[in-house]
Amino acid sequence: MVLTKTSLADMLIKYINRKIDLLSLVDWAEEMIRESDFKNSSFDLIRDILARIGVADVREFGLTWDDCYNYLHKLGYDVKIELVKV
Repeated sequence: MVLTKTSLADMLIKYINRKIDLLSLVDWAEEMIRESDFKNSSFDLIRDILARIGVADVREFGLTWDDCYNYLHKLGYDVKIELVKV
């Protein structure tokens, strides 16, 4: 499987929208580091973000909203928040 910036961004959005929890995101990132090929033009960026997500389950590292925002921005996305009343 070739991991692209888009597929990494999709997983971050799932995490932000609480469709997956932090441990699922961390497990996914660790698996992608072991099993995936990275798109050559984005290798360093994808590898660095995955490595950081991969340790997010350690209290000293964590994963903040600012981290997610910055990663998405580096991946080429502008984050906009929409508030929906439930």
